[in-house]
Amino acid sequence: MAAEPTVGRYLIERLHALGAEHVFGVPGDYVLGFYDLLTRGPLQVINTCDEQGAGFAADAYARIRGLGVVCITYCVGGLKVANAVAQAYAERSPVVVISGAPGVNERVKNPLLHHKVREFDTQLGVFQEFTVASAVLSHSDTAFEEIDRVLAAAQRFKRPVYIELPRDMVNAKGPSDSAFTASEPQSDPDVLSEALDEIISRLRSAKQPAILAGVELHRFGLQDKLLELLERSPIPVAATILSKSVVGESHPCYLGVYEGAMGHEGVREYIESSDCLMLLGAPMNDVDLGINTAKIDPLHTIYVTAERFTIGHHVFEDVLLADVIQGLIDAGLLGGDMSDIPHPERPHPFTSSPGRPLTTDRLFQCVNSFLDRETVLIADVGDALFGSLDLYIADATEYLSPAYYLSLGFAVPGAIGAQLASPRHRPLVLVGDGAFQMTGMELATAARYGLNPIVVVLNNKGYGTERPMLDGPFNDVHYWHYDRIPEVLGAGHGIRVETEDQLDAALQAARAYTDGFTIIDAQLDQHDLSGALQRLTAFLASRVREGQGR
Repeated sequence: MAAEPTVGRYLIERLHALGAEHVFGVPGDYVLGFYDLLTRGPLQVINTCDEQGAGFAADAYARIRGLGVVCITYCVGGLKVANAVAQAYAERSPVVVISGAPGVNERVKNPLLHHKVREFDTQLGVFQEFTVASAVLSHSDTAFEEIDRVLAAAQRFKRPVYIELPRDMVNAKGPSDSAFTASEPQSDPDVLSEALDEIISRLRSAKQPAILAGVELHRFGLQDKLLELLERSPIPVAATILSKSVVGESHPCYLGVYEGAMGHEGVREYIESSDCLMLLGAPMNDVDLGINTAKIDPLHTIYVTAERFTIGHHVFEDVLLADVIQGLIDAGLLGGDMSDIPHPERPHPFTSSPGRPLTTDRLFQCVNSFLDRETVLIADVGDALFGSLDLYIADATEYLSPAYYLSLGFAVPGAIGAQLASPRHRPLVLVGDGAFQMTGMELATAARYGLNPIVVVLNNKGYGTERPMLDGPFNDVHYWHYDRIPEVLGAGHGIRVETEDQLDAALQAARAYTDGFTIIDAQLDQHDLSGALQRLTAFLASRVREGQGR
């Protein structure tokens, strides 16, 4: 790009320097000038069908690459992307939201300009609720410093940030240099030393230590540090639902996914009976706790996240998660015998029964056999998520899902962001028919940019998660012929399957077809659920009945 230090150019250069290579979004008149500038710079613009799809794609991109960018116009675009950004906040995904806006000079005397809701700062106020930093670049002399401040917050906290760019500021010249210098957080050495002494003492006296590895290890780039710790001090480790694939499931220390009473009994028993359980980077929520069925004794727990650190009932301030893990590595603790711990079952080759109607459990068995190290699995909400928790993911960061915020519609646009972030991985999407109808037409975006995800639609004629809780016509969706979507888009390949041998053949055909996306319409009985979802919905149904006074 030209060397002229304009606000728009500086923003693009800083994003590129932080590792972004793509920007997802939908243009509008307030942001057209910035879009034009983007087309002449190092970032590729990915136009999606809808702003929410752009937000989900940027979220998935950020989970893999460490920073995602979504660019939309004022209010009509910004408020449509708000849900996806809220999910990124809840699940610690550093997405940069860039919103065009009316020019500074257009705002004099508060005119009624199009897209305006109430005041010119209404959208800013909305985004301040689920971002960790925000800025309106209304003054060119401070714009560079504001850009650096906001982007530094995204990097530090691994959560979304918001930048509002008035259209008459895109080409405004900024200062010759930026005065902002990001300060790196530091652990208090005395507090860190005291905390490590207590942790090490507990670990060395424990008979059954264990680690529950959370999503923050991924977001803060600490997966390799965890592996180094396990190499020097083998300790059994489990993942939470949100952090599945934070550790490759082929690792000898790996137990499986801990889901409270929803999960496998062997994993639940080992974690809950641990006399020294370290929760590393695992902010606990009701989903990760098996919808509050977990039984973890705080007295035997070491809880370290980016925002909280406790050992039993002792609270420690000003200590970083990374420094705690490094301190444990340096301590050279001795690990235990890994021979008797439970491990995830490796998938067996899938043998289909010709003509046998497809069931949900058999679908997941077939998918489990199909997965390889070149595949990233992206699960949407519902049985796509809960059934997929038992799938065997060999390597780290080959599984993405909105497992805490649980927003339907993440997976298809998420596949776009994931494949652009890591081109060596081909996305396999598991999505229910209800979720697909929300954002599934982002397959048009995949076709436009030459991407080739494999999309399996679990077609059970509605919201299968909700039927066991409380059924009614509100859980039905209009029937689509999903396998015929390629006819509408003029791209891709569609296959309808009703039997398990047809699914097996369809997945192999999808693997062979690499010129575009494949969508597989998997016909399932509307009351057929995976075992994991049956356990979950039985518990939630009791809550619904209690809420109705039954």
